Amino acid sequence: MIELLTAPANLPFSVALIVMLLIGLIEAIGLGASVAHLHVDVDAHVDGIDPLAWLGIGRIPLLMVIVVFLAVFGLVGLTVQHLAAAFAGAPLSPWLAGPAAAVAALPLTGFGARGLAHVLPQDETTAVSLDTLVGKRGTITIGTARRGSPAQARVRDSYGQVHYVMVEPHDEAHPLEAGDTILLARREAHVFIALGQADGLDPHVHEQRKVG
Repeated sequence: MIELLTAPANLPFSVALIVMLLIGLIEAIGLGASVAHLHVDVDAHVDGIDPLAWLGIGRIPLLMVIVVFLAVFGLVGLTVQHLAAAFAGAPLSPWLAGPAAAVAALPLTGFGARGLAHVLPQDETTAVSLDTLVGKRGTITIGTARRGSPAQARVRDSYGQVHYVMVEPHDEAHPLEAGDTILLARREAHVFIALGQADGLDPHVHEQRKVG
């Protein structure tokens, strides 16, 4: 087994599995708690198909999609190399096996991610339009938000689902600190401009308003 994992032809797949295990270890000891919720809300449609949703992005956290892909890529690659060695007498070149395994792993990753979406807590992700988050309140979770230097915020949509988005303050003179209550005032590309208490936002009042 060790020889199989350390063979030069199998290194891309062994490394993928090692990285997958390391991510799992980091999550297990709690160091990746903030990263585990990272997910992507983007609009990427091609001829009516959303390739990101097809891969499961928007259904489960992005980190989970990466873990699934690494696991599938590693296992598919090792299986292909084992079968090639058994029937052809030698494994394939990693330059051939790697891309082939990656292509095969993509649909399997989407299938696995969609399966996980049914068993993971549903307040982790959702796939609503980013524009629907304008006017929603949230909390800065990581970093300090300044103009040109966004920070991560946790926001719930109208369905109660949780999103982690990047925000910058409306007033560049008043940065937003971790723990601050904010209101998403408007969207600029994939960054939201947010109001804080320095802008007169009352954290105990559940109003919604936009700033142009």
